[in-house]
Amino acid sequence: MPALIPTDYTARVVWLGYQPVPVEKLVITSRPLEAMPLSFAGFEGEIHAGQTRPSCSRVVKQHPKGTEIRNVRQLCVVSAEEMAEVAKTMGLAALDYAWVGASLVLEGIPDLTHLPPSSRLQGPDGVTLVVDMENLPCQEPAMTIDKALPGQGKGFKPAAEGKRGVTAWVEREGVLRLGDEMRLHVPAQRPWAAVARKGA
Repeated sequence: MPALIPTDYTARVVWLGYQPVPVEKLVITSRPLEAMPLSFAGFEGEIHAGQTRPSCSRVVKQHPKGTEIRNVRQLCVVSAEEMAEVAKTMGLAALDYAWVGASLVLEGIPDLTHLPPSSRLQGPDGVTLVVDMENLPCQEPAMTIDKALPGQGKGFKPAAEGKRGVTAWVEREGVLRLGDEMRLHVPAQRPWAAVARKGA
């Protein structure tokens, strides 16, 4: 019995990019790509690539900061529709995807930020990404936006709450290209009953 269900939802790749160096002075310096070859370690040259990584503040309650752990945040996947909503809330015509450190921007999947963890996004050649979890808004995009548009960065974190996208890792190697269609596959299991009972 399959553990994952192919859905009718597909998304078009509208932007690809990578961050070649660590955040400098809290400013993201992402670069756009036409194609993104992906190995089990992610995209070679991306600062977040690698099969393992040092733990960070996101998982400090599980692992002391700096502990070597499996890297499940090789890529930052965001929704074109959600980024448009964030820009509108901030009073901007649009947001440059490079400002938010996006690796992959998809168009066509509603509520992408809240996809079930362990969902799969599969490209035309079989390249497959596994959704880890929601990517919470952080200070670096705000600082990057503020450098480009002075005075506007402070609005990013509240506007991006629940719309910042997800982190993901490579389950199957392949190449993503601009314009590719990716199909969404979701876990077959029901929601966790203990959470439902508490109304969380």
